[in-house]
Amino acid sequence: MDTKIKILDELSLSNVIDKEAELIPLMTEEDEERLNAEEMPNTLAILPLRNTVLFPGVVIPITVGRDKSIKLIKEANDGSKIIGVVAQKDAQVEDPQVDDLNVTGTVAKILRVFRMPDGNTTVIIQGQKRFDIQEFTQEEPYFKAVVSSFHETKPSKGDKEFAALVESVKDVALQIIKDSPNIPSEASFAIKNIESDSFW
Repeated sequence: MDTKIKILDELSLSNVIDKEAELIPLMTEEDEERLNAEEMPNTLAILPLRNTVLFPGVVIPITVGRDKSIKLIKEANDGSKIIGVVAQKDAQVEDPQVDDLNVTGTVAKILRVFRMPDGNTTVIIQGQKRFDIQEFTQEEPYFKAVVSSFHETKPSKGDKEFAALVESVKDVALQIIKDSPNIPSEASFAIKNIESDSFW
């Protein structure tokens, strides 16, 4: 076996999660309604992400390497476990400033934090609801901002045009999975079984 592939396999997140033997909860429509009814903190610690956008209801692993990000995750994980996540405008920027960040992000809950064998920290986060940044109140040791709820417009139940669009997106996603040797076949099963509008 190629050494690089072996190392990647040993470091894979699934191996770590399997050892921990704990399931990560996904949000149901009821969970989403409950979260939307909850008060959002006025101020959030803001974690910039490169090449990643977190959506409500989605669980993703992220690798944090910047000192600012590691400090933010450590403090949040020891506290409320709630942070704000925003995408950087340019993934190439190593030390993003306020102007390098998008102003709409997602409230995230830290589910697990892993110290990986290669020294990196991997964090499992779950998106909860969207927010808009009103103003940044802190830049060091990490970003903090005053935030407000983002008003989302959703299609009404039984909207035929939306249902057709969802089916079209599913078809394209299934074709991409079929044509991509690196995407596991289980992904197509997951796509076919998505029923909640939250994922679209």
